[in-house]
Amino acid sequence: MQFIDRTTITVKGGDGGNGKSAFRREKFVPKGGPSGGDGGRGADVVFVVDNNMNTLLEFRYHRKFLGQNGENGDIKNQFGACAPPCIVKVPPGTIVKDAKTGEVLADMTENGQREVIARGGRGGRGNAKFASSRNKAPTFAELGEPGEQKELLLEMKLLADVGLVGYPSVGKSSIISCVSSARPEIAEYHFTTITPVLGVVAVDEEKNFVMADIPGLIEGAADGAGLGHEFLRHIERTKVILHVVDASGIEGRDPVEDYRRINHELKRYSEKLARRPQILVANKIDLPGAEENLPRLEKLAAEEHIPMLAISAATQEGLRTLVERTAEALDAYVEEPEHEDGVKVYDASKDEDPERVEIKRADDGAFVVSGKAIEKLVAMTNFANDEAIRRFQYIWRMKGLDARLLKRGIKEGDTVRIGAMEFEYHA
Repeated sequence: MQFIDRTTITVKGGDGGNGKSAFRREKFVPKGGPSGGDGGRGADVVFVVDNNMNTLLEFRYHRKFLGQNGENGDIKNQFGACAPPCIVKVPPGTIVKDAKTGEVLADMTENGQREVIARGGRGGRGNAKFASSRNKAPTFAELGEPGEQKELLLEMKLLADVGLVGYPSVGKSSIISCVSSARPEIAEYHFTTITPVLGVVAVDEEKNFVMADIPGLIEGAADGAGLGHEFLRHIERTKVILHVVDASGIEGRDPVEDYRRINHELKRYSEKLARRPQILVANKIDLPGAEENLPRLEKLAAEEHIPMLAISAATQEGLRTLVERTAEALDAYVEEPEHEDGVKVYDASKDEDPERVEIKRADDGAFVVSGKAIEKLVAMTNFANDEAIRRFQYIWRMKGLDARLLKRGIKEGDTVRIGAMEFEYHA
């Protein structure tokens, strides 16, 4: 299966159903009161974590998710039905971001986790809701509120307990193929692994952990070199890092220098990631040159205060010890509390005051009035109904918008733009 870990999609909540303008028509009741029902609420777009998914491939071919609209209200105070939620399944480890602002809207980690990403619009109120002692027979009803629409960036971070990092061709793929059922492509050339590979490693009959073979990092990875950001993103959630080096140095590389360079890239990318527990894994000890490098690597591990294990994936020497020591490191792992550089999920409750109204001038000279409440009022007003227009004008005056526009220099006949609607100003 092709591995896709980053994509953009569009979601839109369903529009609310329109309210109904109607009056009772019964025998012997020639002038019955208003009886128009409310419209139903539009569908929310809800993301749900599904453990059966392990890639964002589906979103490459399906990029738009639209919630159903709520049903319209009807006569005799009949309310329109609310639309069922639009369910979008995502793999665990998916981060949902606003594509325009970069804000994190949801961090999807647990199987079955549900998050409302785009809310459906409220149903419009029927004319029965507007009856009062001053207006006993209102003839207008509200239109349904439009649902939220968002452009999203989906990023997937693997949910692995252990991450294998190191330069290309140090033997990471061979290690994961030996200790788990994963079968990555293995060959004698660089960048054999170009996508992350997950494998479940059995410690005993009751205990196991998930290991990820992260594609080989190179110098400059923290700046995005060699797809560095895409690869580094997948080890952010790991609890323990197995830092694999080629102890033989058979390709002319210095394993001690390789270790320092990779750790430098990890630190540049994320200080928190660099503080993850590490085990230095000296692979290929069966090859010539390993005997000379092992003492240097042991000294390095002592200086870094991390454990070191000498193994050979080719002969499987030391692999059982590696699995056991890794399991012990996982048991001892304590989650570091989130700081400012952690994933911050956008909190809609801290959004700006919905009653706030801003007035700006557009390049074409129009006065642009923006604000959640006023834009919602415009979207839900039926401007084909004279009584609905009078209600809109009353609310407009109550908000003091005439005075604010005059202060900004508006003149007779100027254009006022609110959302998708344009009006011609008349005092």
